[in-house]
Amino acid sequence: MADVILLPGKEKRVFGGHPWVFRSDIARTKNDPKPGDTVRVTASNGRFLAMAVYNPKSQIALRILSRKDEVIDDAFIRGRVKRAIDYRRTFADLKSCRMIFAESDGLPAVIVDSFGDVLSMQMLCLGMEKYKDVICDTLMEELHPVGIYERGDVPVRTLEGLPLTCGTLRGEVPDKVEIVENGVKFSVDVKNGQKTGFFLDQKENRAAIAPFVKGKTVLDCFTHTGSFALHAARYGAAKVVGVDISEFACECARENAALNGFDNVEFVAANAFDYLKEQCAAGNQFDVVILDPPAFTKSRANIDAATRGYKEINLRGMQLVKNGGYLVTCSCSQHILPDMFMNIVKSAAQDARVNLFQVEYRTQGKDHPILPNAIETQYLKCGIFRIDK
Repeated sequence: MADVILLPGKEKRVFGGHPWVFRSDIARTKNDPKPGDTVRVTASNGRFLAMAVYNPKSQIALRILSRKDEVIDDAFIRGRVKRAIDYRRTFADLKSCRMIFAESDGLPAVIVDSFGDVLSMQMLCLGMEKYKDVICDTLMEELHPVGIYERGDVPVRTLEGLPLTCGTLRGEVPDKVEIVENGVKFSVDVKNGQKTGFFLDQKENRAAIAPFVKGKTVLDCFTHTGSFALHAARYGAAKVVGVDISEFACECARENAALNGFDNVEFVAANAFDYLKEQCAAGNQFDVVILDPPAFTKSRANIDAATRGYKEINLRGMQLVKNGGYLVTCSCSQHILPDMFMNIVKSAAQDARVNLFQVEYRTQGKDHPILPNAIETQYLKCGIFRIDK
């Protein structure tokens, strides 16, 4: 077993409970570890810290598997997979949930989403790639899906020294799978949809809008395949408009609306920034405005630009909400921390000259568990505010 020894003082991050060690924190190695190996991590004084997978080519050179000095083998990985599944069994619809959430489930950089009878998997680090078969076998034994599909078309795999690859890992996988989320039907494109095919992390937040949309007019910006918009229709909205820059996404959203028999939902292919500005200029208003944009930044270097983007859409959204109506505003940018996002919303309210009444300030669903010592795992923010003018 090879050792990786940290620089003096860098063990504090590990003691603090964070699951990552950066390449710049490493002093030296012992017994010549190879990229992808499982190694012992020790402090500069020789004290054992953790077992981790190692990749010196990655900025995140060590991803911690265990804080015990124990053997990491197939049985260990199988136990982690079972633990993740058992956790979801306590509360989740196993046909529509995130089954494995990477570091939060003790399986670094491994993502598994469940869509109906199909599982969609992403392996995003070299060290876990060798455990792909045992993970798949355990998933098949525990959940009995008809198939498991790999979505390895993620650029981070290249940074890890892994090829980009997609394909069926087990069984058979149809091009599209139907799921039911909070009573709403969705057709999920497992093979070609964004990321694993569908964004499950907003499931509980989409259910949270129910009390605020009945009989109301609703605008859902960045609707993608219509998830918030169709929930609004399901919960009794009078009229819903969904906006997305992609005509293909809008067409998928229309198909989902038809799947549910909703005839009070309209989808518009437009740049949401432009659409919000045009609606403000026209003096139009809605009872509820929902903002669920993609991540505006994936690095710390672009935080300022992302902040400006979030502020603009929130200011416009507030201007479009009728007096006493509601704004549902979200950010999935990992580098925009919860307090930062709240400050952006407050700044937008000041410029829009409205008063905010906070109804809820939410995060991702329970199937995306958060490690309190790793703020990166709490990436999703969702605020519900009443707008008083």
